[in-house]
Amino acid sequence: MATTMSGEATLPASRPKVWALLNDPEVLKASIPGCESLEKTGQNGFAATAKVKIGPVAATFKGTVELTDIVPDEGYTITGEGNGGMAGFAKGGAKVKLSDAVGGGTVLRYDVEAQVGGKIAQLGSRLIDGVAKSMADKFFANFAEAAAKAEGGAERPAQEAAAKTEGADISKPTRKSWFRRIIEWFKSL
Repeated sequence: MATTMSGEATLPASRPKVWALLNDPEVLKASIPGCESLEKTGQNGFAATAKVKIGPVAATFKGTVELTDIVPDEGYTITGEGNGGMAGFAKGGAKVKLSDAVGGGTVLRYDVEAQVGGKIAQLGSRLIDGVAKSMADKFFANFAEAAAKAEGGAERPAQEAAAKTEGADISKPTRKSWFRRIIEWFKSL
């Protein structure tokens, strides 16, 4: 089953800082939801292990990631594949582009194409797309916080960047109760 997703996030740091953070395994490990390990395997490669739960299926995925089409301070293409044992597999890629934001900071744009197979593919595209969007929102909230710290800013700009990414109001909690999520899911049908 194939899925696509695109979006952007405004980060509270300069483009060179964001570029450095995008290439730092420790920052990426801390930003990726469920990531247990992320180790550099070469100049442009990484080995990763992540625990992921999609609906009733939970699995530990082990895989590889490679960076290509690298243009420093502007972007790259990231491709990877992972195997979750009986749960299935995932493979795909993303084009990541950086640009200066109006009023300061950096805009990170991404276009993702992915394929999943096995038990996770049987769950359906709506559930998988929802989990992928949620993981992207969590990644950018975590990454925005790391960017704000790297730029020497306070935590508030990171929360604002995360709120812009999620389309949420930062005065309200971003985490919804399980009951609220179920009600919203039923309303979306």
